[in-house]
Amino acid sequence: MRNIQNYIEHTVLNPTLKDVDVEKVILEAKKHNLLGVCVPPFWVKKAKRELSGSDIKLVTVIGFPLGYQMSQTKEAEMNQAIKDGADELDLVLNISAYKAQMMWPKIEIAKFSKMAHEHEKLLKVIIETAYLDHDEITDLCKICADAGADFVKTSTGFASSGAKAEDIKLMRKTLPNHVGIKASGGIKTYEQALGMIEAGADRIGTSNGPALLNP
Repeated sequence: MRNIQNYIEHTVLNPTLKDVDVEKVILEAKKHNLLGVCVPPFWVKKAKRELSGSDIKLVTVIGFPLGYQMSQTKEAEMNQAIKDGADELDLVLNISAYKAQMMWPKIEIAKFSKMAHEHEKLLKVIIETAYLDHDEITDLCKICADAGADFVKTSTGFASSGAKAEDIKLMRKTLPNHVGIKASGGIKTYEQALGMIEAGADRIGTSNGPALLNP
């Protein structure tokens, strides 16, 4: 049986979460030796304190959940997240600019990849596959790889659908080996998580971390 915990980023991004919810996610991550936790920017500083002494990666989101904020806004958000202690940054692609056939998404990703790497952080780019056809997924994977992203992530979890194994396979076929894939959105069981990993996912983003550990 595969060690699913080595892939899981235990996530809490719902709009009504409280400090106790953040504490619960961190306690569960520690108990089950999960790879990481993903919390909103507001809670990064607290999560960093709670994770003190552990090897669990601290992940947060930038430009969440729609991605069409100005780049200056995202930059300020990312700077603050790094200052507060985030290890990895999940940046929402500007899908609006991409659909308008602008070069700006690639420019933005390149800028934030450089910024993350200068601080020895990882950058994941959320492309929101629910809004894309197969050609667009392929194109965006190439853009993310060319712009220096460390991972491409399927979804925010706020769209009409989340990760699909067929999309993961397409992404893995398109991306170079050094760029990882994070499957996220609607993954609630061990079987679903295993299917994503077998399709090529390197990370699993889920709010149901402990539930994924057993078939």
